[in-house]
Amino acid sequence: MATAQPLTNWAGNVAFSTATLHRPTSVDEVQEVVAAGERLRVLGTGHSFSTVADTPGALLTVADLPRRIEIDADRRSVTVSAGTRFGELTQVLDPAGWALHNLGSLPHISVGGAVATGTHGSGITNGALAAAVNALEIVVPSGDLKRLERGDADFEGSVVTLGSIGVVTALGLDIQPRYEIEQRVYDRMFLSALRVNLHEVLTSAYSVSVFLTWRRPFAEQVWVKHRTDGGAWPHGRDWLGATLAPSQRNPVPGQDPGFATQQGGVPGPWNARLPHFRLEFTPSAGDELQTEYLLPIENAVPALDVLTGLADRLGPVLHVSEIRTVAADELWLSEAYRQDSVALHFTWLPDPAAVDPVLRALEAGLAPLGARPHWGKVFAMEPAAVAARYPRFADAQQLIRGYDPDGKFRNAFTERYL
Repeated sequence: MATAQPLTNWAGNVAFSTATLHRPTSVDEVQEVVAAGERLRVLGTGHSFSTVADTPGALLTVADLPRRIEIDADRRSVTVSAGTRFGELTQVLDPAGWALHNLGSLPHISVGGAVATGTHGSGITNGALAAAVNALEIVVPSGDLKRLERGDADFEGSVVTLGSIGVVTALGLDIQPRYEIEQRVYDRMFLSALRVNLHEVLTSAYSVSVFLTWRRPFAEQVWVKHRTDGGAWPHGRDWLGATLAPSQRNPVPGQDPGFATQQGGVPGPWNARLPHFRLEFTPSAGDELQTEYLLPIENAVPALDVLTGLADRLGPVLHVSEIRTVAADELWLSEAYRQDSVALHFTWLPDPAAVDPVLRALEAGLAPLGARPHWGKVFAMEPAAVAARYPRFADAQQLIRGYDPDGKFRNAFTERYL
């Protein structure tokens, strides 16, 4: 179908090069569209800020496929339709006594889209969301429906592929018994204390996020998410000079604290604490750009030094930045492939001309530290530099060519980077 209005991503910084959007309501329809089509890209919830989903051909969304959330307690697995948003999935899992190991900042993103781009979540012992995938149901370029399972040849190369091998219609995810989280926020941790204790800060709880605007000599907020089955709360009221926030906080300056998940140490279900933002609210209007780099955790302090050196340039073009961690995985094109990582996230003002020179200076400083850019966010790194960050990059290229030799699922972004 052709849309009456131009198609854009959620933030509005990408205007898609096509007005054709297929909205199949069954897997059979997906197979028909794929078999008959030429150039095609899959569109998730549109929360990518790069042109990873753009195409002059046609877009296809799996959002209208019948919802599948099928729990297999014996296998500790759930099969979920790819267009399901994490918030929807967790509202079924938690009442049934089950949980995922991790969640991203937003519960509004789709399972399929997050997995395809390596979008991650947080915690030094917690792999990215894609690390939980144990099976894929995928419509390949011929229109055939194929199932891949963990342990199959090339499975680890097929999970994070930027939509380059087909249309994922459903995924199997590892689950575990439900758990509870208590969340507290600490105000004003000075950079001098943060630098000396950075590894301790980032690894002190199940999930930790440090928020900075780079307009002051301190981190405005440190969010700590602690599993209640993990022992006593790890910190006192004062922690490395920071103090417990006396009221609810939003990580983005000026945004409504009511949009954020509950703090103050009140225990609650994992799905109501691990995201930063509540499912009931869209966290902002999309007037922003986002960038993120993942680096080996051992380079966290040198990376912090790079950011500190650029503070005068970062502050004027930034809403907020976040420092967090994610555990290593075995997925060939995952930004955390075989490295426990520190993730440096930047939410920029929606001004590409002002952001671009700062972004390039940032990349120049982080490149020697092994920075891998997030596939779904804005970056300027050259393709050869990106490829050099991934030991299985050539294998991933070969796998993609094997699945899609005629380039049905290619676009300008994947031509350039893959």
